[in-house]
Amino acid sequence: MFVVIGATGNVGRELVQLLAEAGEEVVAVARNRGVPVSSSKVRQVQADMSAPESLAPHLRGATGVFLLVPGGGAGLDARALRMLFEAAGVKRLVVLSSMATGTRPSAPSHAPLRDIEAVFRDSSLRCTFLRPSGFASNALAWAGPVRTERALAAPFADVALPVVDPADIAAVAARVLTEEGHAGQVYELTGPVAISPRQQADVISEAVGAPLRFMEWSREEALAMMTRFMPEPVAEGTLDILGKPTDDERRVSPDVERVLGRPAKPFSAWVGRHVAAFR
Repeated sequence: MFVVIGATGNVGRELVQLLAEAGEEVVAVARNRGVPVSSSKVRQVQADMSAPESLAPHLRGATGVFLLVPGGGAGLDARALRMLFEAAGVKRLVVLSSMATGTRPSAPSHAPLRDIEAVFRDSSLRCTFLRPSGFASNALAWAGPVRTERALAAPFADVALPVVDPADIAAVAARVLTEEGHAGQVYELTGPVAISPRQQADVISEAVGAPLRFMEWSREEALAMMTRFMPEPVAEGTLDILGKPTDDERRVSPDVERVLGRPAKPFSAWVGRHVAAFR
């Protein structure tokens, strides 16, 4: 039995589906119920990471746990979670972290994630850390303007990064949870090629069959939008990556193909599966 914490997220939903299709028993944990997977293999439960003890009853008999760290890790009691996982006899733990924990080792925006990784690394759990680049699914923020105005906006229009399909992250997580040989590994997960916001807009335009107007935001405009739904330090750190990525952040990682035995999916594949959101 596997426990997926953060089961309603872009990665968690895909992971629950993959595990259930493979015949595994899954406990899908979310703050609110509503995992869009209908299967006798899936049991949906409510628990809040701000109250780790709410998770304890759902860990009994778990072979592995997938942990989506909410809110960039700020305020998460990783030590309490570690104690719960160890007490429950969890054999494998997969932590969804961020590439920036490695590429920006002193950035305040990702300090909570670095601390969480350190807590779990210093435990008896067989941990694997997934460090993805930016998600292809972040493009869903454009869905409304594309549908209603045939327009979209983003900062740093021509800075290209290898965004990753959440389905690939989920596939790697499923493989790590159900196979031996991944304990102690850190996998950097990217798409197969770097792509800029302007190029992403071109892909969406082709998919919907209509020209789109692209507007480039200033950093200040982007920050004002992002702080509506994320803490300002996290928004600032994200903009640092988007605007002035390091060489490592621009690099295409081989880890998706290394784990799955197939290339990572391009941004166009993600758009093809979600084009209805933009029409």
